[in-house]
Amino acid sequence: MPGRPFLQVPGPTNVPERILRAMAQPVLDHRGAEFAALTRELLDGLKRVFQTTAGTVVLFPGSGTAGWEAAIVNTLSSGDRVLAAVNGQFGTLFAQCAQALGMEVEEIAIPWGAAVSPAAIHERLAADRAHTIKAVLVVHNETSTGVTSDVAAVRAAMDAARHPALLLVDAVSSLGSIDFRFDEWGVDVAVCGSQKGLMLPPGTAILCVGPGALAAGERGGSPRYFLDWRPVIAQNRDGFFPYTPATSLLLGMREALHLLFEEGLARVFARHTRLAEGVRRAVRAWELPILCGDAQSHSPTLTAVVLPEGMDSGRLIAWAAAHLHLSLGAGLGKLRGRVFRIGHLGWLNEVEVLGVLGGVEIALNVAGLQVPPGSGVSACASWFLRSMRVTAGEGAQKS
Repeated sequence: MPGRPFLQVPGPTNVPERILRAMAQPVLDHRGAEFAALTRELLDGLKRVFQTTAGTVVLFPGSGTAGWEAAIVNTLSSGDRVLAAVNGQFGTLFAQCAQALGMEVEEIAIPWGAAVSPAAIHERLAADRAHTIKAVLVVHNETSTGVTSDVAAVRAAMDAARHPALLLVDAVSSLGSIDFRFDEWGVDVAVCGSQKGLMLPPGTAILCVGPGALAAGERGGSPRYFLDWRPVIAQNRDGFFPYTPATSLLLGMREALHLLFEEGLARVFARHTRLAEGVRRAVRAWELPILCGDAQSHSPTLTAVVLPEGMDSGRLIAWAAAHLHLSLGAGLGKLRGRVFRIGHLGWLNEVEVLGVLGGVEIALNVAGLQVPPGSGVSACASWFLRSMRVTAGEGAQKS
């Protein structure tokens, strides 16, 4: 099929040419001086992305799921009680991971499409006077529903309850795209993957670990070997790893960090917010519901669109992939067939978003939904024009 593929799932995202070229370099000696310098540069750069001075960055070959497991086995012991806020498929899986590892998991069930409730967390922790709950699991940006939760408010709720539980946060589809403040928000462990806001192929689990979590890992934790972060942290001091790392991915990661810092993190976050608003305006022009009903919780990195009763989102997605070279996200878990997800994160600009929306309009009409061609594209373009004029005006005032 001619033309470039539009990979608009909420991750993996498009990998920029600069990163692909960086990864095409000869493989480094992972015990040599050049690699040691690379490791130190990456760990320092990732701390900037997590916005931390107190946290320690840990890398494992693997996906975000490996990151979940590492966060759990290094801080918790079998039988420990865990409170999991579940508001989507990935919150569900995070809780299942803890349960499979021997934890006693209590879920706070939240409607899919809603944000995590700090009040519900406060109520449950305040009732736990014996402090038997050892950790709270939260997904910052729920990739299945397009909802961003307020992690700072969750920490405030925990502090108000005067509860010592650790705060373990999934930041897989937020880090590098949405403002994430590890230190300021009092996060104990944050988990991310390489394949979303960091614009890399899948293959690296990235954790940021706070002092409290490090101390918990020294006091106890579960049996672990490969996912034990203690030998990783120890060898990282010299720039090395206790295993063979994904050297080519790490070369790409250096280039990804260069791209983020060249644009500036504040501008990266603002770009994602701007693109997301354009997509949502297009969806409203199509007169389709957005799964996340609260504007304050809309995700800057993806939008989950609800189809009318009787329409199968899987068929729409399959047709778009086969005929338009356009990959959209499917509904996950109990949302399967009911929604499709438009990813708007990573290395992406306004023109690409407009092209994606044009493709979605074609697919919707082929699927039987009579969306006026150009309606969503026009609504989005009008927003981009307005926001760009504001940006240009601000720039002129500053100059």
